[in-house]
This record gives sequence, C-alpha cells and structure tokens, in this order.
Amino acid sequence: MKEKVKILLVEDDTNLGTILTEYLTVKKFEVTQAVNGEDGFNSFKNNRFDLCIVDVMMPKMDGFTLAKKIRLIDKDVPILFVTAKSLLDDKLEGFKIGADDYITKPFSMEELLLRISAVLRRIKSIKTDDEKNEFKIGDYDFDYNKRILIHASSEQKLTQKESDLLRLLCLNKNRILERSEALIRIWKDESYFTGRSMDVYITKLRNYLKNDKSIEIINVHGTGFKLISK
Repeated sequence: MKEKVKILLVEDDTNLGTILTEYLTVKKFEVTQAVNGEDGFNSFKNNRFDLCIVDVMMPKMDGFTLAKKIRLIDKDVPILFVTAKSLLDDKLEGFKIGADDYITKPFSMEELLLRISAVLRRIKSIKTDDEKNEFKIGDYDFDYNKRILIHASSEQKLTQKESDLLRLLCLNKNRILERSEALIRIWKDESYFTGRSMDVYITKLRNYLKNDKSIEIINVHGTGFKLISK
C-alpha cells in the first residue's frame, strides 16, 4: 500500500485551516495542522513531513521565521508559502529563505492541489547530496548507515550523534558548517549545554581521524567548524 504524503499545515485562521485539512485529507494526504509558527516548529521537530504549507502572517512566529528554522533542520523539505499579499518583495524574501512556491489568498482548492502536485514532482526528480550516506575522507571510508569509520584494517564504530555530526561535516567538506545548523539538525536545540556537548563530539571525531594528517576539523571562530580534507 502506498504511503500517504505527510503535510504540515501552519495556518492561524482556524476556519481556513480546518477546511484545507478536510479537503487535503479527502485527497489522501495525511495532514498535521498547527495554528501558529511556534506550534508548527514543534510539530516539525518531532515528526517527518514531505511538504510544509506555511502562512506568512502569523502570531508568535511568522512564516518566514518558521521557514528559516525548518531550513536549519531540513534543507530540502518543500515549503509552500500562503500569503494574503502579492508583493514582489515578500515573494523574493520567501524564495531567498528557500520557498518552493507561493500561493496568494484567496485561492481555489484546485489551484492549491495543482501547486502541491507540481512541487512534489519537482522535488522527487531532484537527487540531492543529502541522500549521500557513504563518504571518502582522506584515507578513511565512512559509512553513515552502518555508523562505521574505516582506516586501513581498523574500524571505529560510531554513536548515532557522532555519525550525524560527521555526515554534516562531510556534506559541507571544505566549507563552514555553522554551529546553529548542526545544533538544530542534530540536537534540536541551541542551548549552551548542547553547544558544549557538540564540542565534545568534535574532539572525539578529531581523535578518530588522527591517523591521516591531511585531515583537519578546524574551529571557525564565532561561526562553526570546517572539515578540511583532500
């Protein structure tokens, strides 16, 4: 049986939110409804979604701020903005953040369904680096799924968080991985204590990679870390 597409709908107009939820449910989507940006972000942190439909103007946390936070956790999940405005500046701001499409109120259910279908088709056709789970790091081979780091004839078994952090570093190899991105995507939190915890994991990864002197994980002051490797 085909798995349903999971949609996060964040809309502060509860009447419109209910109508959209009922319509999309009839169309065989699985919908989680949130009434403001904070509730939407909490739902996103704790669940997996295939698409986010986000109203721009909302209390507690506006749609642009919510989208920025979502993008720190998941760079690829499609985001469809719903707005009462058709201003070019608003649309440009949304696309800069990482919107996949826009729909302006008032809209028909048929238009919404067509835009959802188009976004999902487009995303499905794009194979991104985030699907990569096997990496060559200097003289090391790293298998994210198996959580194993191999050097010569030795193997180092990694914990889940060690694997998650090393994979992020590998995906950003020779580029800066921002602290905030790593903390949100792995720990779902940016507090002082999780930051200190991440520093400990960075030290562990440096130790695991010490047999190849060409590999470095450097601190970029006030920004994050960079994995330097050939």
